[in-house]
Amino acid sequence: MAPGTTHQRIRVATYNIHKCRGLDRRVRPQRIVEVLREVNADIVALQEVFSRPGHAPEEDHAGFIAAELGLHLAFGKTHGLHGHAYGNALLARHPVRVVSNHELSAQGREPRGCLHAEIAMPGGAWLHVFNVHLGTAFLERRHQARKLISAEILSRAGLRGPRIVLGDFNEWTRGLTTQLLRERFSTPDVRVHLNRSRTYPGVLPVFHLDHIYFDAELRLDRLTLHRNRRSLVASDHLPLVADLSLATPRKRETSAA
Repeated sequence: MAPGTTHQRIRVATYNIHKCRGLDRRVRPQRIVEVLREVNADIVALQEVFSRPGHAPEEDHAGFIAAELGLHLAFGKTHGLHGHAYGNALLARHPVRVVSNHELSAQGREPRGCLHAEIAMPGGAWLHVFNVHLGTAFLERRHQARKLISAEILSRAGLRGPRIVLGDFNEWTRGLTTQLLRERFSTPDVRVHLNRSRTYPGVLPVFHLDHIYFDAELRLDRLTLHRNRRSLVASDHLPLVADLSLATPRKRETSAA
């Protein structure tokens, strides 16, 4: 550890909750809450989330999950679905502020987006967290990858603090999105940390779709896939969880007068 610094531990997770519809075809927001309670992350990026404030849990997944876990909520709408706002959500143990919700949609394809929020960490550090859900088509993702790394989003001037980019990238081969993000960020090798190269779907995985990228100021301590009986039923995805350390200046001690 460098002199005058301390390392703050941060647990982050990305989880596509599949509209809270489990493999048993039942919509159970409470089941997602129980999975996330087991994960116990400081920052959670959720994809495929309904939001309808003031309505029942079955209609306001974002608000219900955040309230049950006692976490701050930021929501980024990508489009409307069955009368609800639908998109990406960020949950955080510390105060969170939405910076922007970026449009990543390609013409003729399902609307997609990237939610960018700032999180105020203890000790004065700021984190920029980007929650991404990309498309399923090859050319669609190439368009989205270029926009994602542009000066409008990840390369935006004046960002204060390290960046974390996480979500469901829908990229099962080493495509342009993977190449561009690996050039700019660190990312764990799942084969080393999980002893597997595939994580989706949870029951019989054939792809690796969920990813976590982060700036050099952050260090990876541990990567896990939260896999148990409950999480295998709750969604077709499993939570991907990273324990990170952030180096922050140590507060100077003052002597008594």
